[in-house]
Amino acid sequence: MVEIHGHVEDGFGAVADAFRANFAGVELGSAFCLYVDGMPVVDLMGGYADIGRTQPYGADTLQLVFSATKGVAAICLAMLHDRGVLDYGATVASVWPEFAAAGKQDIPISWAVSHRAGLATVDNPPPIEDVLKVQPILEALAAQQPLWELDGRHGYHGITYGWLAAEFLHRLTGVRMNEWLQANVVEPLGVEFWMGLPDEHQERVSPMLPGGPPSDPVDLKRMLKMFAPGAMGGRALTLDLAMGLIDENMTWNRPEVRASEIPGAGGVTNASSLAKIYAATIGEVDGVRLFGDRTREFVTTPVTTGTDISLLLPTKFGMGFMLTDGKVPWIGPRTFGHVGAGGSAGYADPDLGVGFGYVMNQMMPGILGDERARSLTAAVRRCV
Repeated sequence: MVEIHGHVEDGFGAVADAFRANFAGVELGSAFCLYVDGMPVVDLMGGYADIGRTQPYGADTLQLVFSATKGVAAICLAMLHDRGVLDYGATVASVWPEFAAAGKQDIPISWAVSHRAGLATVDNPPPIEDVLKVQPILEALAAQQPLWELDGRHGYHGITYGWLAAEFLHRLTGVRMNEWLQANVVEPLGVEFWMGLPDEHQERVSPMLPGGPPSDPVDLKRMLKMFAPGAMGGRALTLDLAMGLIDENMTWNRPEVRASEIPGAGGVTNASSLAKIYAATIGEVDGVRLFGDRTREFVTTPVTTGTDISLLLPTKFGMGFMLTDGKVPWIGPRTFGHVGAGGSAGYADPDLGVGFGYVMNQMMPGILGDERARSLTAAVRRCV
């Protein structure tokens, strides 16, 4: 019997039941937190932090959340916009002059953060040792010619999104995104979230465990097509094989990878922090509000819709946020957030006052969330 720890407020027993039921399936170790109207009402963790099932998954456990990192990067940019520092309509080149190379001088920041810049990867990427230094991949992105005609089509920038977003912030503020995140989000809220994990916290991280192929024939066919030689999906999600999701060398479990600033996929956090951050985007939490309603409405207005060149299915984005599209496990029509490969998810819903955070170590196939987050969302909907 898997042990579940944490607390649940009265009226949210169905959420605890859904969390517990996930362990009857593939779940190994996970955590879930829910804020409603600025208050934590569910905060649970359970299972094991290691494949040998010797270490409990506890309140001190940290977890890589892959692309759920993008949502927090998008929050940082939204905060700059809220403060009048970032203009999404400005060209990238106006804040990053080197980016004007290869015909990119007119690309607006809004296109770059909504997966319409044609930079889902780079041709001939630097070796991973140089990618982890960050500057070489920034130079490669600045020099790269768009990979498709910039006619409004979009293709998920699986890893490159984060470096683009971080460089906009860097050019506007003079500091790197992780440093800015710590000072403007993490410390005010009293949470833990890193885009570049310090050495002293590496031992707290539960390693990611790869899942098998999709069991649904339709999903399997699409995934095989996504990762066919030369397909944009495989290129985007692996940086042209420079950084596989979970390969035979367990690239993303390596401490030096977690230590690098990779704001598109390398965030390390826990469920309570993820939920609290999102809760603070729609209301005050412990006296902290990250941005106002006007900014929230602007950054969560759909600007990217239709079939995604990389993912080969319809997706919907605002200014970096995944929006409700029938695929992601969101709770309402105005929910915004981001999922991570393998299952993690963080989101906020302004209509229900919800901040949601789910993290886990056992990956399942799929790019846009899975049944674990969907079952938790369904239980939350019943309770609120």
